[in-house]
Amino acid sequence: MSGISPLDLLREIGATNRTHPRDYRAAITGETALLLKVHTSNFAVVGFTAEVSTEELVSVSRESSLPVMVDAGSGTLINLSAYGLQGETTVGKYLEAGADLVTFSGDKLLGGPQAGIIVGKRSCLEPMKKHPLLRALRLDKVTLATLEGTLRLYRDEQQALQQIPSLRMMTLSAEELATRAKAIVRRMRRGLPAGVSLKTLKGFSQVGGGTFPLLELPTTLISISVDGLSSQQLEQSLRTRVLPIIGRIYQGDYLLDPRTVADQDVPDMVLALQSLVAA
Repeated sequence: MSGISPLDLLREIGATNRTHPRDYRAAITGETALLLKVHTSNFAVVGFTAEVSTEELVSVSRESSLPVMVDAGSGTLINLSAYGLQGETTVGKYLEAGADLVTFSGDKLLGGPQAGIIVGKRSCLEPMKKHPLLRALRLDKVTLATLEGTLRLYRDEQQALQQIPSLRMMTLSAEELATRAKAIVRRMRRGLPAGVSLKTLKGFSQVGGGTFPLLELPTTLISISVDGLSSQQLEQSLRTRVLPIIGRIYQGDYLLDPRTVADQDVPDMVLALQSLVAA
């Protein structure tokens, strides 16, 4: 293998926007060892498009007795479509469709520590366990313990949705967020001087993390303004604190999203704004 780039071992199939089963069939040679389908993390291809489903790819692979590996990107174990998070296939569905191997992240949608996870058929996993690279790439014990704790929560779907922060934030309803935004504003106003103005307005949350690049979830935002400071100055002052407060600027307003504000964060937000006015 000396002198061979990993790219020399890969063969691209189809085009960026359109790929068909026939493209895979035409590319298979006697040296082909595996068929791979990769999740379009961090971007979306829209318009005149076509892609090969896992089921179609499995059908092609069976014709040539080749294994199929699917890179599921962020990876989710729960069907989130009921919460407005459409289009993300669960790891289980990939396996049910016939994929021999599925790879995905331990963080992001899964909600655990940063890690890479491989699941699939024993016949494909066993050779990996014996490969010399395993020792260099395996997780440390702390990460394994954290990942195990996260996965245990998934034994009860509702428990996972409530206790894994990323899932809890993503699945909050618009009604819950409206109520939460008003409650946060009431709490903050009791401790703020007259130089700070708060208001709520309808808006959206972006999931990010490579999973839903175009998805916008409805929310109620909290707009904050401080006399004598522009939105940019306010954002920079709060972001550069010892305990940073991360907001965003949209159409001239400095905004915080109650979807990502914990109850215990409110006192520090009040203290930060008090110090800005005093300064």
